[in-house]
Amino acid sequence: MADTPEVVSSVRYEADERTPFTLTAGLGLQLAILCVAGIVLTPAIVIRAAGGAEEYLIWAVFGAVIVSGITTILQALGLARIGAGYVLLMGTSGAFIAVSITAIAEGGPAMLATLIVCSAICQYALAARLSFFRRVLTPAVAGTVIMLIPVSVAPIIFDMLEQVPEGSSTYAAPVSALVTMVVIGAIALTMKGVLRLWAPVIGVIVGSVTSLFYGIYDVQEIASAAWFGIPSGGWPGLDLSFGPVFWSLLPAFIFVTLIGAIETIGDSVAIQRVSWRKPRAIDYRAVQGAVAADGTGNLLSGLIGTLPNTTYSSSISVTELTGVANRNIGIAIGVIFIVLAFFPKALAVILAIPGPVACAYVMILLAMLFVVGMKIVVADGLDYRKSLVVGVAFWIGVGCQNGVIFPEILGAFAGGLLQNGMTTGGLVAIVLVLVVRLTAPKASRMVTTFQIDSLPEIRDFLSTFAKSHGWDPTMNQRLEAVSEETLLSLLESSKNLSEQPRNLHLSANKIQDEAVLEFIAAPGEANIQDRIALLGDQTSDAPAGSDFSLKMLRHLASSVRHQTYYDTDVITVHVKAPSAT
Repeated sequence: MADTPEVVSSVRYEADERTPFTLTAGLGLQLAILCVAGIVLTPAIVIRAAGGAEEYLIWAVFGAVIVSGITTILQALGLARIGAGYVLLMGTSGAFIAVSITAIAEGGPAMLATLIVCSAICQYALAARLSFFRRVLTPAVAGTVIMLIPVSVAPIIFDMLEQVPEGSSTYAAPVSALVTMVVIGAIALTMKGVLRLWAPVIGVIVGSVTSLFYGIYDVQEIASAAWFGIPSGGWPGLDLSFGPVFWSLLPAFIFVTLIGAIETIGDSVAIQRVSWRKPRAIDYRAVQGAVAADGTGNLLSGLIGTLPNTTYSSSISVTELTGVANRNIGIAIGVIFIVLAFFPKALAVILAIPGPVACAYVMILLAMLFVVGMKIVVADGLDYRKSLVVGVAFWIGVGCQNGVIFPEILGAFAGGLLQNGMTTGGLVAIVLVLVVRLTAPKASRMVTTFQIDSLPEIRDFLSTFAKSHGWDPTMNQRLEAVSEETLLSLLESSKNLSEQPRNLHLSANKIQDEAVLEFIAAPGEANIQDRIALLGDQTSDAPAGSDFSLKMLRHLASSVRHQTYYDTDVITVHVKAPSAT
């Protein structure tokens, strides 16, 4: 038999391998420059759209860059349970644009800060109990809400097209915006590699030069900015009155915070896939750490008085392109952000970008964000139930955002909370997902002690389950074999843990022609998916020890998924019924 060709990995430096200082500093500087425009422009867009003071704008931009630097370092270091331990660049979250504008317009910057602090606490709870929320915050829910973000923000963004000084040329705004979009689109569509990542930056630069020709780029703002310093005022403090505005907006902030956490979950999964030479199963403890760091960033953002932040996927793309995943890159990015925050003139160059150019830049990002939402939904697999959930939730969200679904009723309910399309669509998606789960066939469940002596009890449980669904003895034997090998592998993966009473929760359900078994137990240090992946397609005649169990499990089950959290291990096994002969 011919040898299987070895797959050559593109990873030059894994996450825990040191890189030369020049490479670390160079990549850190590139990523920092690549993303700082988004970090600065987002709070500028929000505060100007809400009619905020210029003093507060300067402070919020300063705070956003500082917090982005601190949390990027936290993500790289992975201290205790805060941080993923990978290069995850943090920056201002675009998901909060719509709700933040409402908060500033109705309650002021202090109200925004209080809402962010309160919603950040919920993100800590999500990080701690991520395994519990996995049944509610499904890809269908996350994808729907992400697709509704551009719908909610679009009217605000399009208003920026007319934000030009009085007396400007009629063509100043359309030409500047068009040039920006054409340059970004041309580079993104025709170029490859690292240059494609610079498309937004190059487009904004060319658009700004065009606007300078028309006289709408504010050069005076740059000239008046100091070279070095800290904003002398602008910190809004916290609004602790907890009035009607707070209670009407809090649900929306909590909901958007949870959606931002879903985005962080996706990015933390993706960065793990591109940071190692050999494929590894996803470590959900690192995912929990990423969400906790995201919550820390939101808490700091609220206390400082700026917009919340989230992970930027640019670091994932650059890591994949360069093959450099060393954690020190993330530390370098964070340090550069913090240093940059103390140079107001550098930030003023970005703040002076005219509204039409910023609008074109954000329109491209929002278009990509919509597609990201679509990918999340499609990647999870679409049956008619999920299609119905996504379709109904999305169009209800669009209708509420545009005020065409009973506006007189929704406008008076909870301070107009349901007039926000993102909130309404997300709530509808969650309700529909729960309805699907509640109306689905009930799973059979059992709880037993987490030990080998529980096998007879598990066999009796699965035998009753197989008979109730009309499966023959062959399927029953297959289920027993799968459960035995899964339990043995779980016990082995957790054998080095301290001896403490633990339970095994086993559920069994029938989905079409498959049995879906879910084993929930205390967490172990090893991940079964890793070891199954290492077995690959090996065909040795006498596999030894524990690998025999995993090889047997691999051939008995149609799929095996192992999710390791700090608080639990979840193994889901799909077993197809044998074909009738």
